[in-house]
Amino acid sequence: MNYILSDGNYREHLLPFTFTRPVADIRIGILTIREKWQRRLNTDLSSLTAAYLSEKFPLKKEDSNVVIIASFLPTDNLVKAVVSLKTGEAINYQEEVIAYCTADPAATFKASDFKISTWEEELITVKNTWDIFSKNGEALQSDYEFITQGRKSAPISDTNRVIASENIFLEEGAQVEYSILNATQGPIYLGKDSLVMEGNMIRGALALCDNAVVKMGAKIYGATTIGPFGKVCGEINNSVIFGYSSKGHDGYLGNAVLGEWCNIGADSNNSNLKNNYAKVRLWNYATEKFDQTGLQFCGLMMGDHSKTAINTMFNTGTVIGVNVNVYTPGFPRNFIPSFSWGGASGFSTYLPKKAFEAAKVMMARRGVEFDEVEANMLNHVFELSKKWRKY
Repeated sequence: MNYILSDGNYREHLLPFTFTRPVADIRIGILTIREKWQRRLNTDLSSLTAAYLSEKFPLKKEDSNVVIIASFLPTDNLVKAVVSLKTGEAINYQEEVIAYCTADPAATFKASDFKISTWEEELITVKNTWDIFSKNGEALQSDYEFITQGRKSAPISDTNRVIASENIFLEEGAQVEYSILNATQGPIYLGKDSLVMEGNMIRGALALCDNAVVKMGAKIYGATTIGPFGKVCGEINNSVIFGYSSKGHDGYLGNAVLGEWCNIGADSNNSNLKNNYAKVRLWNYATEKFDQTGLQFCGLMMGDHSKTAINTMFNTGTVIGVNVNVYTPGFPRNFIPSFSWGGASGFSTYLPKKAFEAAKVMMARRGVEFDEVEANMLNHVFELSKKWRKY
């Protein structure tokens, strides 16, 4: 059987992160959504996504295909149900289709063409940007149990102060010395060849993915995820940082999501709570307005390749697009379109040529090539985001 992860109806609600990836490649918990499904199905899954992303994330079609809506995270029982699907069958959850078997995965789903069964077991869903951090604890616990089942952790050095060691797992090559690890409120997972330097205070849940680094003197509260090759320091609370991004200095990041190839300058901070304690509204690309999140704590959403200078400040509920460079003093507005350059005193357009020069240098430092496929994708994002840039 050929399995496909579809963006479904939620891609626009998950911008700016889905400007540069399918919904399936959002990281929540320890693994990306794609990795969660692939490990359980024991096979690769292709993507049904926006046309301009298909060069980097191509669709693979066969005579019989199971299409899975990527906003719905897998459980062992759901995977069994998906595997058993036959052509013309579908699964619904809370009046939404979550998987169906078809000969034509690119065709629009019509409920009348399918025999539909209802799924009752509760699922973790990712339908809005704020779900990524607000549901990260549930997803991290689920991934931790799945990944570590029947396995034994690498030894934890006795230089550390450890609480609830049964909830801590170190992969091969993970290093942590002279730090405090408290896993009473959630598991602590240190990926392969990850590094926690000396003098850190970590309160789970935490996922430090492969080759990621926590520099000296950090204070990390759960539920937090640092993606592969990420580098962090300072104070971090309930945040998800995708791969290859850096928040390498002091400063506060809370209830936030950062995409890939982001860099947060020294002593930069975001607010995650309004002064009047009101629920936070957040820019939603799908509705093109600030929507109610229902959350009292909501910080910063930052798309891929975006960066801040030192001492940058962000108000509660700020959304930053792709390839944004914020560098002037003061609080910039709480929605900054992609390819913007400036800050509180105003913005100008960050032209792709200049943005790509910076991206090439940053990616080369990590041994990753900025290629034509990446450039084509980002050029398309530049065109898509023109309507929000008023300069």
